[in-house]
This record gives sequence, C-alpha cells and structure tokens, in this order.
Amino acid sequence: MSAVSSRLPVFPWDRLEPYKSTAAAHPDGIADLSVGTPVDPVPELVQKALVAASDSPGYPTVWGTSELRDAIAGWAERRLGAGRVSHTQVLPVIGSKELVAALPGQLGLGPGDRVAVPRLAYPTYEVGARLVGAEPVFYDEVTELDPEGLRLLWLNSPSNPTGRVLGLEELRSAVAWAREHGVLVFSDECYLELGWEADPVSVLHPEVCGGRFDGVVAVHSMSKRSNLAGYRAAFVVGDETVLGELLTLRKHGGMMVPAPVQAATVAALGDDEHVAEQRARYATRRTALRDALEGYGFRIEHSEASLYLWATKDEGCWETVGDLAKRGVLVAPGDFYGPAGERFVRVALTASDERIRAVVERLRA
Repeated sequence: MSAVSSRLPVFPWDRLEPYKSTAAAHPDGIADLSVGTPVDPVPELVQKALVAASDSPGYPTVWGTSELRDAIAGWAERRLGAGRVSHTQVLPVIGSKELVAALPGQLGLGPGDRVAVPRLAYPTYEVGARLVGAEPVFYDEVTELDPEGLRLLWLNSPSNPTGRVLGLEELRSAVAWAREHGVLVFSDECYLELGWEADPVSVLHPEVCGGRFDGVVAVHSMSKRSNLAGYRAAFVVGDETVLGELLTLRKHGGMMVPAPVQAATVAALGDDEHVAEQRARYATRRTALRDALEGYGFRIEHSEASLYLWATKDEGCWETVGDLAKRGVLVAPGDFYGPAGERFVRVALTASDERIRAVVERLRA
C-alpha cells in the first residue's frame, strides 16, 4: 500500500459499483440519485460569456480579474448580507472540492494538529486532514470540542448529506467559541441558495460574525446554483489575512481559474433569474420524490435545504441501497458520510424530470 493511500479511507463510491450495475439492469434503465451532479443546462447567458472569453491566450491571474472580484464581493454583499466586502476579502478557487481537500496543507497544518469535522459530513473534510497527517475530530456540538491542538473548524450549513440548516444562534455560538480559542472557521455554504423549509444564513452575516471577518471564511460554489459543476468555479470570502496567505501560496502553485470560466462566473453571479428558475425545477422534483419515498415507507429527517433528502426505513443503509437498486434506483448509503449515517440513505434531486417520474412510478408500483 502506498504512503498516500495508507492515510486515506477507501474511496466510498467504489463500493457502490455493484449496486449501480444492478440498477442499470432495470428494463427501463437506471435512475441515478446517488450523486449531486447537475443535469440541467448551463444558463444561456453563462454559455455566451464563456464563448466570448474563449480567445484567452495569456495566463489568467490567481486572484482573478477585477471584474470577477467585483462580482464576488457584490454578490456576497447582496445575497449574504455580509456588509462591505473588499477585493482583499475574496479569492476564486478551482472548484470547492479542491479547496476543501487542499486547505489543511495550504494552511500549514500537519501531524499534531487537529481539524474539527461535523459527525455527519462530506468526506473530503476528513480527507484533507488525513492528507497532511493531521487528526480529524468529529463533533455534534462545536462548544463541546476540546480546543487543544485544534487549528481548523469546518461548519457546513446547509449540510451535505442531511440538509440540516444551522440557525443564527448556533452559528453565532460556534464563531464566538472558535474566536475565543483561536480556531479558524471555514464554513461550507455551497447550498445556501437552496433553502426549502428554512432560510439559511451565512457565517458572514453581521448577526453571526459581528460585522467583522477575522477568523472566519465562507466557501461558495457555482456548481449547484448555476449548474456549473463542469466549469470548476468556486470562491471564498472572509478574513483577508487568511485569504492573503492562501493567495500567495496559490500563486506559487499556479492555481488559476481559467479566464473563460472567470468571465462565466461574473455573468452567473450578476443574474438571479436563472437561479430562481433552477430552484423551481428542484422544488418540483423534491415534492414528487418526498411524497413517493414517504409512501414507500421512508421517514425523511432534516432535509430543510440543499439538494438531498435524508431518508431512512430504520434498517441498514446497504439493505436500503440494495432494495432500491433492484427497482433501478441508485442512492448513496448514509455511512459514506460517517458511521452515524448507517441507517440512512441520501437521495439526490439532481436527475431529469423524466427520471424523477420513473422513480416515483417504480416506488408507487
């Protein structure tokens, strides 16, 4: 076993392959609800912006164009209620997963350091810590953490996989605790514009952070809100000292968002109409799936936001995965996101209307 692979858990999606084959054998084909990858078209105005910038023979800058920084800052002010945001408080990144996985290393963490991760969470938080030999520690409540050696605290609201939204008081308490103990907060808010039964709040909101960004950074992605997963477009906003250090390191590493993608991001952040249209698509799919799952005997927990339904039949998650695979429906087992999810499955809304209808029909049958 290589030195790298010995530090990492088994790549979870490899374990799902036999069930994917079972689901694909269904006479009407597979309905894949396991991965939250967009299937709807990239908004036309974004495509046009990408094409218009396609003649970009020179290297882009790591910090991005001034137009991109304006767009990120303006969006954070408008959508997050973050107050005045300057160019030194924003940084584009090459997709949020790259940032999450590489962040502990880019912050200089290593053996002896600890990284706090929600007990049910996107696996890459843990992977990023293990890649540099840091210790991931899992929590239910931030204030119950032991601060000794803790260097980085991940928040995730709305949550992947559960769709849980942290309330204003929970966020405020977490930020205050982290500041008291000198722990840097990174808040993954990639699903913030997809609240259904709750209105998610950013960690950058003045009522959370007190109108100052020290020790706090928010992570945002264009993948979900604008169907730009294939563009690898994301950004962070917050503590200018932290972002300045990341900018310097990323300059040395040549971590540049391609110029056409920067232009496409500017167009996407400047338009709210396509986001509303996509939300409406997901809302319709969510209602249909939720009704069908509950009719099939599932209980839905949390799921007040994001692109997933966190569902259980009070049985082992792999038993549920196997049952649905026989019906041509593929979902993600909850233990991908930690042992606490072992009796749940994550059901994504990211399938075409036709495939969602197929799932509904199969479950009702």
